[in-house]
Amino acid sequence: MKVDYTQIRYELHGRVAIVTLDRPERLNAWTPDMAREFRQAMEHANQDPQVRAIIVIGAGRGFCAGVDMGALEGMTETGKTGSTRFEPLDQDSRADFQHPMTWLPSVSKPVIAAVNGPAAGLGLALLLFCDLRFASRDAAFVTSFSRRGLIAEHGTNWMLTRLVGHSRAIDLMFSSRKVDAEEAYRIGLADRISDPDRLLEEAHAYATDLAENVSPRSLRIMKRQLWDALFVDLAASMEEADREMKLSLQSADFKEGVAHFLEKRPPRFAGS
Repeated sequence: MKVDYTQIRYELHGRVAIVTLDRPERLNAWTPDMAREFRQAMEHANQDPQVRAIIVIGAGRGFCAGVDMGALEGMTETGKTGSTRFEPLDQDSRADFQHPMTWLPSVSKPVIAAVNGPAAGLGLALLLFCDLRFASRDAAFVTSFSRRGLIAEHGTNWMLTRLVGHSRAIDLMFSSRKVDAEEAYRIGLADRISDPDRLLEEAHAYATDLAENVSPRSLRIMKRQLWDALFVDLAASMEEADREMKLSLQSADFKEGVAHFLEKRPPRFAGS
């Protein structure tokens, strides 16, 4: 079904969906319309069997400058943030992943943030809950909240601590200082760094490798395992792994994984 988006772009390149935040004149500042369209696009990518990986990027020179300041001005009068709950896109996903931004781990396919420029406030929250972060050398990461009289919103304190460690998260939250791509990579906030003109190309090459050479079933289950591991102890993680391994050994993708290796040919994974 074709959707007429106004604040994002949705494109399919091979088996990779590219979702572009598309308000470049405002550094892709977040609005209620953008939030709705972004959710629709991710739902579409999640349901489309052609799509096996997703890239999120910003148009122009910014990734996402956070909530549009016009919206923030309105909130000073109402005191309302518009927070709501979302149905998880993977029905087996935890209830924790049913809030603004935290629903992203419930997408059953790999989600890569291609951070092409400044990411601040809610824009930072968005990329924190993606699975991987590829950063342009022009990228900049800013928490912003303390300099707006706000607090750590949308689970940023929880996720940032797990990526960079407790004291570094305190530093970034308290100071709201700008972190460049090199520092982001060094502290674990970014997973790859690319030259600006190669960011999307390299993110797409990585996503295409996943789409063409990796079992979609394995990715779906492992993604859930890895996000669930943030909540459970080793014993519970082992029990889940034992249960899922038995199911994997009965799957079509396991049979294909063995067959293509023995036959020395590219895989033809069906995702089942």
